[in-house]
Amino acid sequence: MNRLNSQISEFIQYLRIEKNATPMTLKSYSEDLEGWLEYTYELHSGRLPLLENIDPPEIRGYLAAMNEVNYAKSTAARRMASLRSFFRFAQRQGWCAENPAVSVRNPKIGRRLPVFLSTDEVKRLLAAPDVTRWQGLRNRAILEVIYSSGIRVGELVGLDLDDLNLDEGMIRVRGKGMKERYAFLGHYAVRALTAWLHERPEILKRHPEKVKGNPVFLGSTGGRITARSVERMVDKYIQETGLNRKVSPHTLRHSFATHLLNAGADIRSIQELLGHKNLVTTQIYTHVSLEAMRKAYDRAHPRSRTETRRRDAA
Repeated sequence: MNRLNSQISEFIQYLRIEKNATPMTLKSYSEDLEGWLEYTYELHSGRLPLLENIDPPEIRGYLAAMNEVNYAKSTAARRMASLRSFFRFAQRQGWCAENPAVSVRNPKIGRRLPVFLSTDEVKRLLAAPDVTRWQGLRNRAILEVIYSSGIRVGELVGLDLDDLNLDEGMIRVRGKGMKERYAFLGHYAVRALTAWLHERPEILKRHPEKVKGNPVFLGSTGGRITARSVERMVDKYIQETGLNRKVSPHTLRHSFATHLLNAGADIRSIQELLGHKNLVTTQIYTHVSLEAMRKAYDRAHPRSRTETRRRDAA
């Protein structure tokens, strides 16, 4: 194995063991650094250089190359962040004296507001599963839990039975970096979960050999349900309800945060409930809330910009 390949492997091992990174985070770092390695290999005519010989112009060339092949700015920015992290680690290990990526600016990314559903749209989506079938009971519970607690889909599929405290309306969640926090469940979510848990033992009997641990949510062929299965399930109900929106399980998390904020919840409480490390991440929902208020104002106020333009056009 080339020395640079070995150093990247050591970095990924560090993230896994020392930083307790999730499998998804490890996958992202690995793919980002593999993309850079491929570029570097071609740039250096089929060989990989020593880290100490890589300079900022070479990193800027990599950023320019991503731009030339129309990589999304967010993807390019993420890959640059992965490179900076790797070179910081390399500096600490004594593999290079400088971090050549630290002086290279990211491409400017416009702030993209998260998509969320209105309360009426959420009601339609939550009512979509056919609860006369076991899949419908499970799916209703999944949708209710995500919207009620705001947890990520990866956190949802990782739930075990001993993470539930339905009497208190609480669940224990393992978030990014396997950090634990508690999330709350409303009455509807508790009721939906109770109905699913009543049915769960019958489903468990069909594929007992495939079930490891005590997952709350089971897949159709036995075992713990996957995040991809939850995404397909949401797609199915979006089509059935005719919402005609680009919606994912994460959209329910966005809706959870936006609806809490619009109802007057404190942003720091929302930060804790979402499991955000930094308040800056949560503050994007204030922009969503302001945008919604602006639209409502423009529609309703007699001297709003919309109403003024409408009168001028008449």
